Amino acid sequence: ARFRGCSVSGGMLYPRESPSRELKELGGIWSFRADFSPGRVAGFEQRWYRQPLRQTGPVIDMPVPASFNDITQDPHLENYIGWVWYEKEVLLPQRWLQDDLSTRVVLRFGSAHYYSIVWVNGVQVVEHEGGHLPFEADISRIVQRSPGVPCRITVALNNTLTLHTLPPGSIQYMNDKTRYPKNYFVQNTRFDFFNYAGIHRPVVLYTTPSVYIDDITVTTTSSESVGRFRYQISVVGSELYSLSLSLRDQEGKVVATGDGPSGELKVPNPNLWWPYLMHENPGYRYFLEVKMQAQANGVPQEDIYTLPVGIRTVHVTSTQFLINGKPFYFHGVNKHEDADIRGKGLDWALIVKDFNLLRWLGANSFRTSHYPYAEEIMDLCDTYGIVVIDECPGAPYVDVICVNSYFSWYHDSGHLEVIPLQLTAQFENWYKTYQKPIIQSEYGADSVPGLHSDPPAMFSEEYQKAMLKEYHSVFDKKRKEYVVGELIWNFADFMTNQGITRVLGNKKGIFTRQRQPKSAAFVLRERYWKIANESSCLPPIIKSHILFL
Repeated sequence: ARFRGCSVSGGMLYPRESPSRELKELGGIWSFRADFSPGRVAGFEQRWYRQPLRQTGPVIDMPVPASFNDITQDPHLENYIGWVWYEKEVLLPQRWLQDDLSTRVVLRFGSAHYYSIVWVNGVQVVEHEGGHLPFEADISRIVQRSPGVPCRITVALNNTLTLHTLPPGSIQYMNDKTRYPKNYFVQNTRFDFFNYAGIHRPVVLYTTPSVYIDDITVTTTSSESVGRFRYQISVVGSELYSLSLSLRDQEGKVVATGDGPSGELKVPNPNLWWPYLMHENPGYRYFLEVKMQAQANGVPQEDIYTLPVGIRTVHVTSTQFLINGKPFYFHGVNKHEDADIRGKGLDWALIVKDFNLLRWLGANSFRTSHYPYAEEIMDLCDTYGIVVIDECPGAPYVDVICVNSYFSWYHDSGHLEVIPLQLTAQFENWYKTYQKPIIQSEYGADSVPGLHSDPPAMFSEEYQKAMLKEYHSVFDKKRKEYVVGELIWNFADFMTNQGITRVLGNKKGIFTRQRQPKSAAFVLRERYWKIANESSCLPPIIKSHILFL
């Protein structure tokens, strides 16, 4: 069957290799230059993008992906605000460069903080605002004009925060020449994490046919015996095309087929996607292969894309959060994309380490703090069965109430005895007002690793442990009613701006910034595995195993 349709480009499927798509990763060493001119605009005035960056002045090596702040020993670069410039030259395969209009070459950035302008061979191809979201540009015509010539990618990047950015900030100029140098200014922020900047996530070049699958949307429902995949597919480049779909299980067996740009696939006796520790086989996913065939300028075109999909349902009552009809209790952490040297740069070794720590801890969930996370991390959450909470600031328009509190820390500092009364009142007031389930989305206390005090004093590991136990006693009472989760602040220590209340960052982690456990990590580990054992649907033999992990 053939279908006519009209699609709007902009789906931005995550780049995956397939028989019709090739991928070239551009991570590694890029040339880098910060614009230290008074107005930070020398790069534009002198058009640094018109020639190799090294010909405009001194450049240094800069790893991508990574924040640029902590890579060198230069304090001016660590706290730099303004325009910086990146450049990479890459040779493309000859088959990408044949100017027959059948191959589309796309340049994609996973994220760059905060405002980006990109040129290819001196031609501007994209401009993007937003420090934590992907963006891309079709560069086919530019690179196919000059086969055999290196593709020169230039990026101008500005990390200035204003009242209109997310996160917000403001620039303050210090005009008193008796106290500050000429043209002196500072970036003011009110958030409690460091304004790391740079190309933070992978940069890739990938190809598609000129007629290609632009977007795939899948929603799932299930009953006891049938799983349903409702799909919507958009195609760009032609109005005349055919689509065929195959759904495979994890063993590669085809369990359903379909065709057309929209419809429903049915899977008998499906394997559901379950959270970690809620099922003996968590994170189960099927693989939806979409194959498109079309004609463009008399040339046959074929595009293939495979999307991992889990079958799961989410339902919220006035007192429960249900996944696949079963009560789910969030026991997890808040996280930052933050680590030594790399800053907010995506690093696979660190990512896998963090997931191993989450599973060691018995955490089944985490909350993004406070920005969209890398797609690579979200995909691993899906694979491992980790439930993710994306933040939303709208209090009466949500299904679950998330509340943050720091009793005995920011309020009544040092007084652990006030926690039971104040935390209980908090829960009862929120539930009385909204009649919705509640997650304690933040609570915690700073602890300096190795600092001990008995009786417990603030900033000691003993105080952090004592605070946890006071909170947990209330959680255990209220989770029998309408509290459906607890997320400690924070998974690991993280960097902040310098200040008199922060000694090399925020120390509320249960792990150090180097991912070593503090005493509090063992308290939470014992608790989380106990909760998992009490509430999971696992067979008794599995339950006894996780109890002793």
